Amino acid sequence: MAKNHVQPGKVLDYVNTTGELIKSGSVVVVGALLGVALVDIVPGHVGSVAIDGVFALPKVAGTAVGQGVAVVFKANSKAFTVGGALAAGDVSGAAAVAFIAAAAADTVIAVKLTGCPGTVTA
Repeated sequence: MAKNHVQPGKVLDYVNTTGELIKSGSVVVVGALLGVALVDIVPGHVGSVAIDGVFALPKVAGTAVGQGVAVVFKANSKAFTVGGALAAGDVSGAAAVAFIAAAAADTVIAVKLTGCPGTVTA
């Protein structure tokens, strides 16, 4: 293995600078990446955040989502959706896709986090 290899890169060490407890299983925005907290992360402390993998995550009800479609993480509702206007803090683009299709009434969706940066709306 190369002497400069640091780690596989599917999990980041993340410093919680939000001032609020991040609960295990919550979506975490790390720059332009989306991740899921693998542990509770107390403000000011470090915790593990997965940026690659498939997770059952909140979905905005009212919109059907097709399998493989890029999904948007809505900062206000802390849930995923497709389409619609983007607001400050929303993350769109290559960061996440629907792993399975979801009906409009569904409030949870299996999301594949890609480990690729998305676009954060200013």
